[in-house]
Amino acid sequence: MLSWAIPLAMGIFTLAMALNLYRLAKGPDITDRILALDTLMINSIALLVLTDIRLQLGILFEAALLIALMGFVGTVAMSKYLLRGDVIE
Repeated sequence: MLSWAIPLAMGIFTLAMALNLYRLAKGPDITDRILALDTLMINSIALLVLTDIRLQLGILFEAALLIALMGFVGTVAMSKYLLRGDVIE
């Protein structure tokens, strides 16, 4: 069952990443672009985890956790910059 489910999910996440890139380029507002970048980060993490499951490596999960941490910090920093004008008070 995983032999067809994982490639299908990888294709769907790749399509979602392409749509996120479109929203990132054509977003009418900066908040839409920040949300598109955050969603792109989440989709890349999912694609990385699916690749790790498919290749049965076990090492890419740590990379996915690091990318998730950096994505969260980046999103918070960009949002705080939009609200207050500076990141560090």
